[in-house]
Amino acid sequence: MTGPAGQTPRTRPRASHLDLAQRILELVREKGMQAGAHLPEQVLASACKVSRTPVRAALDLLVEQGLAVHETSSGYRLAPGFAPGSALTGPLPDAAEAELARRILRDRAARRLDETVTVAELIRRYGAPRSVVGKAVSRLAEDGLLTRAPGQSWVFAPLPDAPESQADSFEFRLLLEPEALGAPGFRLDPDRAAALRRAMVAFLAEPDDRLDPRGFQALDTEFHGLIARGAANRFVADSLGQHLRLRELPGATARANVVRLRQAMQEHLGILDQMEAGRLDVAADLLRVHLRLSRSQRPQAANRGAPPLFGLTFRGGGDG
Repeated sequence: MTGPAGQTPRTRPRASHLDLAQRILELVREKGMQAGAHLPEQVLASACKVSRTPVRAALDLLVEQGLAVHETSSGYRLAPGFAPGSALTGPLPDAAEAELARRILRDRAARRLDETVTVAELIRRYGAPRSVVGKAVSRLAEDGLLTRAPGQSWVFAPLPDAPESQADSFEFRLLLEPEALGAPGFRLDPDRAAALRRAMVAFLAEPDDRLDPRGFQALDTEFHGLIARGAANRFVADSLGQHLRLRELPGATARANVVRLRQAMQEHLGILDQMEAGRLDVAADLLRVHLRLSRSQRPQAANRGAPPLFGLTFRGGGDG
C-alpha cells in the first residue's frame, strides 16, 4: 500500500506517529465509524490535542497499513475493508534513531555538547550515518528540544537543571497545569488513568529501601502527561508536553527524600480521585497545592542547613 503521494515509505514510523495512529483508531471505534467514513484532519487534530502535521503523518501510516485511503479531492477515509477490530501491525520505530536521540540529550545534559551544534559535528562525534543523525535531529526538533538556527546550525532548548531554571519551571507549571485541568473541555483518558492508578498504588506498597526514584519519575511523567493530553486547548497541551519532555532530561529534576516521594505519590492519587469523579475544579486546586509543596521541597529551600530525612535522598523524580 502506498501513501497519498503514491510512493512507498522508506523509513520506519516514529513512535509518536504510531501512538497517534492508535489514538485515531480508538476515536473511530468510540464514534462507531464505518468503512468509507471521512477522517477530517482538523477534527482529529482538535480531538487529539495536536496540530494537523502529526495527524497527517498518523493518517499516512493508516494508509500504509491498509486501514485508510487517501483521495486527492476528499482527503482521508477509512478503507473499504475496514472493520471495528482492525489494528496496527506495522514495524516499530527505528531503534538506531531513537537511541541516538537519547545519547544526544544525555550528552547535552552533561554539557558534553555545546548549546549550538551542526549535523556534521554530530556525525563526527557519534560515527553514525547522516541519515540516522538527520532523523534523530528531526525527532528532537519535532519534540521542541532543538530549533533550527541560521546556516546549518541547531540550538538546544534551555535545560531546566539549574536552581533558577527549576524555579522558572515550577512557575510555568503553576500557571498552566491547573488551568488546563480546570478549564472547560478537559477530557480524562479513563484507561490510562486506571492503569496509572494501579501503578501508583503498587509503588506505594514498596518498602522505603526498595523505592526506585526512576520508577517515581516515570509515574510522575505519566501523571502530568495525563493532564497535558487532556487539555482542551491544544496549544496548552503542546506547551505542557514539550516542557514535560525537558523535565525528563538527566539532571532536570531536583533531589527528593523518600518521605517526599511518598507524599507526592499520595497527592497524585488524591488529584486523580477528583479527576475521575469529575470534580475538576477541586482537582485543579489540589494540583496547585501539590506543585507548591514540591517547589518548597527543592534542595536549596528544603535541605538548607539540615540533613535529608532518614538519610534517604534520591536524584531524579523529585519535582512531583
